[in-house]
Amino acid sequence: MTSDSEKYWYNLKTGEVEKGYESPAVDRAGPFDTPEEAAQAPEVMRRRSRAWAEEEARDDAWGGSPASGDTRGDQ
Repeated sequence: MTSDSEKYWYNLKTGEVEKGYESPAVDRAGPFDTPEEAAQAPEVMRRRSRAWAEEEARDDAWGGSPASGDTRGDQ
């Protein structure tokens, strides 16, 4: 197993891929196993953010009005 210090990170400030702990933690996303994976970090973060927002919207809609498809109030 490779330690995080030997993995790849995406630098959020510079947009560069780094190996190991070159930058402060606040400026890094990762770790990733390969430099190619690290380079895809912005897209991965966008996809995950979108998925979390959709999940949150579904959770917020749970227990909503009958217009939203919730029929529990009809019992």
